[in-house]
Amino acid sequence: MQKVLVLNGPNLGRLGSRQPEIYGSLNFEQLSAEVTKTGVELGLECEIRQTDSESELIGWIHEATDAKKPVVLNPAAFTHYSYALRDAVAELTSSGVSLIEVHISNPHSREEFRQTSVISGVASGVIAGFGFNSYLLALRALSS
Repeated sequence: MQKVLVLNGPNLGRLGSRQPEIYGSLNFEQLSAEVTKTGVELGLECEIRQTDSESELIGWIHEATDAKKPVVLNPAAFTHYSYALRDAVAELTSSGVSLIEVHISNPHSREEFRQTSVISGVASGVIAGFGFNSYLLALRALSS
């Protein structure tokens, strides 16, 4: 079974209580259950992690690079300004490993500062605006 890291950035551990009008009412545990279930159906073993720490997230991307493990990444607020995370993602994808950037909401329909991603240009693909289904679509892309 192919292993996939599903990495989540800051504040995503607060799903369900943080701005449910934007992110929905389901919590992080429910997201994890959906990702795990879909992964199994697709023959993927998903390891799901969440951190509010930029350095920890970068370390996980380095881990994926070294292990040649594909990644589904919701960089959350780091999307808009973390050049350090971008550099780690660039190393991963330039080594031939897929990384799909996902977002629960559609950043392009939100505040102007959210409409720029420093990650998208080095990601293998981007899926946004489909709620938790953004993650499931990313898993489908990785399994094909």
